[in-house]
Parts: sequence; C-alpha cells; structure tokens
Amino acid sequence: MSNKLWTSEEAAIATGGEAKGSWMVGGLSIDTRSLTWGDLFIPLKDVRDGHDFIPAARAAGAAAVISENPNEQAPALIVEDSLKAMRALAIASRNRSNAKRIAVTGSVGKTSLKEAMSVICMAVGRTHKSQKSFNNHWGVPLTLAAMPPDTDFGVFEVGMNHAGELADLSPLIAPQVAVITKIAPAHLAFFKNVDAIASAKAEIFDGLVDGGTAILNRDDKYFEFLSEAAQKKKAKIVSFGEHPDASFRISNAILGTGVIYADIHHGDKTFKLKLPLDGLHWVQNAACAIAASHAAGIEIDLAVKALSGFRALPGRGEAIDVKLDGKVFTLIDDSYNANPESMGAAIRALSSRTSGRKLAVLGDMFELGKDELKLHADLAEPLMSADVARVVFLGECMRSLKGALPRKMRGVWARDWEAALTALKEELMDGDTVLVKGSNATGLGKLVAAIRKEQKGVADVL
Repeated sequence: MSNKLWTSEEAAIATGGEAKGSWMVGGLSIDTRSLTWGDLFIPLKDVRDGHDFIPAARAAGAAAVISENPNEQAPALIVEDSLKAMRALAIASRNRSNAKRIAVTGSVGKTSLKEAMSVICMAVGRTHKSQKSFNNHWGVPLTLAAMPPDTDFGVFEVGMNHAGELADLSPLIAPQVAVITKIAPAHLAFFKNVDAIASAKAEIFDGLVDGGTAILNRDDKYFEFLSEAAQKKKAKIVSFGEHPDASFRISNAILGTGVIYADIHHGDKTFKLKLPLDGLHWVQNAACAIAASHAAGIEIDLAVKALSGFRALPGRGEAIDVKLDGKVFTLIDDSYNANPESMGAAIRALSSRTSGRKLAVLGDMFELGKDELKLHADLAEPLMSADVARVVFLGECMRSLKGALPRKMRGVWARDWEAALTALKEELMDGDTVLVKGSNATGLGKLVAAIRKEQKGVADVL
C-alpha cells in the first residue's frame, strides 16, 4: 500500500478545515504513546483534552496535527471540532475507496470474527481492519479514516452498549456486508432485556448499502426478528449455523485437543474445515467468516484454506504452554472480556482437554444488571459438567458462583489479580490446563501478563 494517506490539501477539503503548511501523513493517531513517525495526530476530548498532548505528538514524530486552536503552528489542520473532523475524514476515506466494507457486530465474538475475516481477506487482497477493539464512537471513524485508498477489503468491528450507537456508526461505514454474530445477555445493565439488545444490534442494517448482504446466525432464536429487520432495508439474507436451512450449514463438528474439524455445506458442495483452535464455538465463527467473505466476493475454498492457519488472539482464547513456579501447564488466555454466553463457550472449550486437571481463574462479568448474581451462579453447572477440579474467583459477583459450587471445587476468593495469581500458584500441578477469563476491568489480563513475563527459559523445558 502507498505510504501516503492524506495530504494537507486533501484533509482540508474533506473536513472544511484550514491547512497550515504543506504536509503529507502516512497514518492517524489519537494517542502519543502509540503514535508512529509521520502520523497525523488527532486530539480528542475525554478525561483529558488531547490538545494538551500536541507538543508530545510533535516530539514523537507527528507529521502534522489537527487542532481547534486557530493559532496552532504549522504543520497543522485547523478545525472547529476534532472529532467531527475525524468523522469527515472517515466519510471522505470511504467515498474515495472501492473497498468491500464488512461491518461486524454482535453480543459475542466480534473481535475474533473480525480477525478471522481479515485473515481470509488478506489471503486475497489488500485488507484494512479495526485495530484491537476500536469499535466505538471514536474507534470506528478512526479506523475508517485510516483506510488507505487502494484497500480491497475493509473489516470493521462495531460495538455498542446503548441503543442508537449502531444507528450512528453503521451509516458512517456504509457496509456492503453487515454481520451479527449472535444475540446474548451482554450489557443488560443498559437494556431492559435481551429483546432490547436484539433491537439495538439490528441498527447495523441502518447503514447497509442498497442490495447489501446481511449475515445472520440461523441457530439464534432472534434470527427471524433480525432477518425481518434486514429485509426492511432490502438486504439479501445469508445465514450460517447447524440449522438445516442455514446457507452455510455446519455438520460433523469434532473437537479435539487444540484442533477442530467440521464440514461446511453450501449448496451442493461440502468443504472440509480444520481449525487449530479450542472450542466448538470457533466453528460458528468460521462459518460466519466464510459466509461474510463469500458475500464480499471471495471463493469458499480460499476462505477455508486461509482459516487453517488462523490462531486465537491473546486474551481471546489463545492456548499456550507456560511455566510458573517450576510447574509446566497449558494456559488458555481468555482474559479480555466475558459475558454469560462467552463464559459458557470458554468452559466448554476447557472441557475438551483430556490430559491433566482442569482449573479456572474466573473474574466478574460486568454490566449484567439486576440478575448479575444469578448469572454468575449459573456458571456452576457448566463448570461441574466440564469436570473442572478447582476454581479461583475474582470479584464480588463471583462470590455467588463460589457458593453454588461443591466445596471440593472452591478455591480462593481473591480481592485483586495479584491475590488471584498467588492462589493459582498454590493450586497448580504439572500438566494442568488453566482457563483465565473475566471482564477486562477485573485485571485478569495483568495476571496473564505476569505469567508470560516469567517465561524466561521455558522453551528449554516445553
């Protein structure tokens, strides 16, 4: 791809701003800590005003800055509102590109699915994707505005925790393909019920281009509701799942240790899928990714082949062999986020491990509303079914799960991730498999980072 993303003239025309100096940038940044030399720095206002960091951005190598200060020195782009300017750049970026744009939302699996689809798209053409989980009111326009003009495929993750957010972000992307992974009880603290979540997720179709394609989970009980919502936008409906009427039908899914096999049926053809991953939920993700990439013009056999090399991301189900306090074990790092649906899927994936004991370090699931204690306690049954030996608990809501489990399964309840790590060390035995999962704010990602930090010389013994 070209190193030129925006020139001063192009940026001024796109935003209606005033360019100071003549400049060219190769990327965009809103954070001086991750800014790359040659970026355009965009100062947003949150807890701190990003304008305070303009000197740091210049020192870090920013080629130019956006500023609401008319007296800002060159090189700069003077605008009335930096966030609105970034959105204007996003629209201009979309309009100047011929990229097939895929928008992904859903209660579970958005980031993993975005990564899987990106792997497929990268095997065929120039691909631009959301970084990390940049899926909110600033993350989506930042990703879109940073899309190079010669992009072939753009894959955008779109999140929400309030009604109306997707109705704002989807038209910005104007996707040709809109994907809803599944509707599940997440962010219930902000919604009356799961029906309201489904309605909010259906807003993804608000921006779908005429003649676009909606990719839906045929096994989801909200399939008919979402299908009707998409058809109101004159979308073509393509489905995935085990349902006999699914456009991309899954059968013969077999879960091994660190590998999954399944058949994907489309029309009168069957495609053999092999994924180097843990958990049957990945088959659903794969079928969805194949369906979405096919809607974007990619042959199914190419998509299946590309997925054979896909690996789970750190924090999202990655399984690695590690050593801690002299004990070698398998760590399943699912520490980035959690809700009842994804927690259940992770526990089922843990159950596939056939050698050694199974342990779990589980943190609170946030934003679940009035039923949060029950939803935590309900994890007891899948943990017992998975034959988990011991559980370490982190967070106030996890007290309810501890009380629901048999005494022999109850490990330490910890106040913070350091205490949870200490408790895990006391539980560990050689050959164990340990699942670490909880909402990001519990700090379990720091627990995983601490384990990874101790891996000096581990390769010699694994």
